[in-house]
Amino acid sequence: MKTKTLKKNKVNVVTMGCSKNLYDSEVMMAQLKANKFEVEHESTVNDASIVIINTCGFIESAKEESINTILDFVDAKKEGLVEKVYVSGCLSERYKDQLEDEIPDVDAYFGSKELPNILRTLNADYKHELVGERLLTTPHHYAYLKIAEGCDRPCSFCAIPLMRGKHRSTSIEDLVNNAKFLAKKGVKEIMLIAQDLTYYGLDLYKKRALADLLKELCKVDGIEWIRLHYAYPTGFPMDVIEVMKEEKKICNYLDIPLQHGSSTILKAMRRGTSREKTTKLIQDIRAMIPNIAIRTTMIAGYPGETEEDFQEMYNWVEEMKFDRLGIFTYSHEENTHAYNFEDDVTPKLKKERADSIMDLQSGISFELNTKKIGKEYKVLIDRAEDGYFIGRSEFDSPEVDNEVLIEKNKHTYCRIGDFVKVKITKSDHYDLYGELVG
Repeated sequence: MKTKTLKKNKVNVVTMGCSKNLYDSEVMMAQLKANKFEVEHESTVNDASIVIINTCGFIESAKEESINTILDFVDAKKEGLVEKVYVSGCLSERYKDQLEDEIPDVDAYFGSKELPNILRTLNADYKHELVGERLLTTPHHYAYLKIAEGCDRPCSFCAIPLMRGKHRSTSIEDLVNNAKFLAKKGVKEIMLIAQDLTYYGLDLYKKRALADLLKELCKVDGIEWIRLHYAYPTGFPMDVIEVMKEEKKICNYLDIPLQHGSSTILKAMRRGTSREKTTKLIQDIRAMIPNIAIRTTMIAGYPGETEEDFQEMYNWVEEMKFDRLGIFTYSHEENTHAYNFEDDVTPKLKKERADSIMDLQSGISFELNTKKIGKEYKVLIDRAEDGYFIGRSEFDSPEVDNEVLIEKNKHTYCRIGDFVKVKITKSDHYDLYGELVG
């Protein structure tokens, strides 16, 4: 029995997984709104008659979260709290047939590239004139900008090419127009995302063109910070660092997933590099921009990872002192190259190894943060919460990195979305505390 009145023309879009999925949801929402639907993102009101779940299928934990979310909304449908449940995105792209068999109460499943089909099912039209426009789900002052889709890399552990297909760059002209659209909406910071930023342009321009794109984006009025996420280390185009050094708008920040510190495991992962080559790349980047913040990710428990391999990664992380680091436990993904090998590191040992790396990184982060006490930074204010104004420096990306906390008092006022100058007065492992300057 229905417990509330549902709005017939209202859609609740629920996003699982990464920022690339969030970007896709924002595009979908803009199309729905243009077709006269009322649209909300992850609504807490729960009065929408239609729910679209944009799923993630990257690793086992993400798949479980997506499936549990689907089951929750299927239960809501049975209780009359929702009329239609649709599933899209990476999990649906990869496992559509199995999902249709196992969860038949979903009204329809769509892959990661089937937005026109979703709209058609809802008796809506795909508005070609809206290409590049989105309904932002982030705070008004920052947004993600997806510069390419898919991936051509052969990494043995990764299922992304199975779900997203081959690498496809968006043209520089379209991306500049998208950035101008965002700037008009009040966006001051854009974060460039792709499966691999460094591959950008090879399909369209027959060369790596990320540096060219950055130069053009820096010309967009209103955009003050440009941040780079997900840069592949092998064949890294150093002209990007040259542009970063020259252009003040580009944050001295680089998210470069390195995955491991053992040459043996890197070879098994088919990463096309070694510990020695990766070390030299990081050293070269730091030599050009000494104060750059480097974020990376690692994987613990890859098939065949010995205690010696793990210790090599541990020692390397200790040596490199990355500003930010996250670590996943290896997920044995079917139809990947690594699936041919025995998943021979136990879940318990994978977790122990991952925890050990994070304990190490916590100490590194504390050490690096302590060195910031007494220094002044330009900070972008994201929100106000629990007696603090909370923002970030150019060295930190939203939700995953350090935050700068400024205590609220009668002498302190910050407006959300404004840049302020802050002197750091104290720090802990993952946050900085400061006071306004001037």
